[in-house]
Amino acid sequence: MTEPSSGRRHHRPAMPGAGHFEAIETTAHGADPAVLAEAAERAATALVRGARDQADTELVSRVVHLADTEGLETLAELWSGAAPESLAGSLWRLYVLRSWVYADPQTAAREFDRGRALAPVAEAISGVQEPPGPDEVRSLVDAVLSGVVVGDYADTLFRASAFARVAAAGRAQDEPITGSSYASDLAAAKLLTFAEQLERAAHLELDGSLR
Repeated sequence: MTEPSSGRRHHRPAMPGAGHFEAIETTAHGADPAVLAEAAERAATALVRGARDQADTELVSRVVHLADTEGLETLAELWSGAAPESLAGSLWRLYVLRSWVYADPQTAAREFDRGRALAPVAEAISGVQEPPGPDEVRSLVDAVLSGVVVGDYADTLFRASAFARVAAAGRAQDEPITGSSYASDLAAAKLLTFAEQLERAAHLELDGSLR
């Protein structure tokens, strides 16, 4: 196994608490975009490069449920404008995928199931349990986000990319499933774009150049 690059061995800052995000949110309105971007980048770095040797169940839970506790709107204000192939941009996409699945896990499961035959390699990488029901897709996106703390971030991104790719294939088939509460901007094309962006970010992480 190759040695990790020096950029991935630096001192890892502690996980930011709620106050950290409140401070950033407070300065977001009317703030210098450069200042906000720097603050958002620091928050993303703290999450992804946090002290994994000190990770515990509570810390993992905080990261997984960050969109619930801080609000997806807060995370959007922080990270949605970041480049897709960056720490902040990739984190934003992970949280959007989780929120998307939790909004309607039944539809997410059916679309994933429908796309499996069209993207079998991606299905295997995603790691969704068989059969892919609502509980299984919720567990998958939570497990993916827990990888931000306790796993390899490249693997986390590859799994999220694979999940989005399979779901996009299922969503593109036949007529749309009715009765879904999915946000309209998460159409098949949007999901596929997410999958491609997450995969590129994963390759950058493997190279040690994801910032």
